[in-house]
Amino acid sequence: MLRLAELALFLTPFVVFAVWRFMATESGPSPRLLIGAVCLLVMLAALLVWLRQEQSLPPGADYAPARLENGHVVSGTAGTP
Repeated sequence: MLRLAELALFLTPFVVFAVWRFMATESGPSPRLLIGAVCLLVMLAALLVWLRQEQSLPPGADYAPARLENGHVVSGTAGTP
């Protein structure tokens, strides 16, 4: 998912420029198009930051998956080797 967000952030300026060239002949991009492009970039940047904040295990850590004990789900745990 992270690579998709990075790819979208990379391609956004090219797509916006192509849409601008096809839609605006002389006057430049419309304010509606600019606002939409800025909103899209802000959302993609926020998605990239949010995905970057995910918790990950340190290198070499062992993961014990969630399990069912006495009818209750016990969360997965991470331990060091």
